[in-house]
Amino acid sequence: MAARNSDTQYGWVSITLHWLMAPAAIGLFALGWWMRQLSYYNPWYRQGPELHKSIGILLACALLFRLFWKLFNPTPAPLANTAPWQTLAARLIHGALYLLLFAIVLSGYLISTADGRAIEVFAWFSVPATIQGIPNQEDIAGQIHKILAWTLMALVSLHALAALKHHFIDRDGTLRRMLGLAPQPGKPLPQTQVSLTNNTEGDLQ
Repeated sequence: MAARNSDTQYGWVSITLHWLMAPAAIGLFALGWWMRQLSYYNPWYRQGPELHKSIGILLACALLFRLFWKLFNPTPAPLANTAPWQTLAARLIHGALYLLLFAIVLSGYLISTADGRAIEVFAWFSVPATIQGIPNQEDIAGQIHKILAWTLMALVSLHALAALKHHFIDRDGTLRRMLGLAPQPGKPLPQTQVSLTNNTEGDLQ
């Protein structure tokens, strides 16, 4: 499998990023929810947030690389049996997912650095506190972080349901090609039609 995307298939870089970032985002949500249930004397009361912040920073790095990668890789053509409204809806959801991830990372950063301390990432490196001193920074950013996290999980659920619909009801190759498999039975649109649908492209990237 090639590293770069082609007109008909995702490369291993895009596939790997997708399947690393999706579980990471869901895992961070679960970890954040669990941390709120811990008592002060639980050893994870302090270890949990440190783990949450470290994985969050790594997810932010992966997000930046993924956006950079998308700029220089073609998006595989939509499958022939995909309705235009579905490709448009998928594209809007994907855009919302990226925006939410960015906003969640930013609000998490504002929470963690409100007291002026840098974020230590697994003792590998630290991210300095460059934004601080905003009135009620930690509380306001915390509320925003929580709301955005729940919104992200709602969209992730919708995204997953759409993928399952494509696979089990439509029986096209949308999910298969994000798994690195040949998209069957749906075939990519002919090249002459690709340009007409690129503006509304949306699949499982």
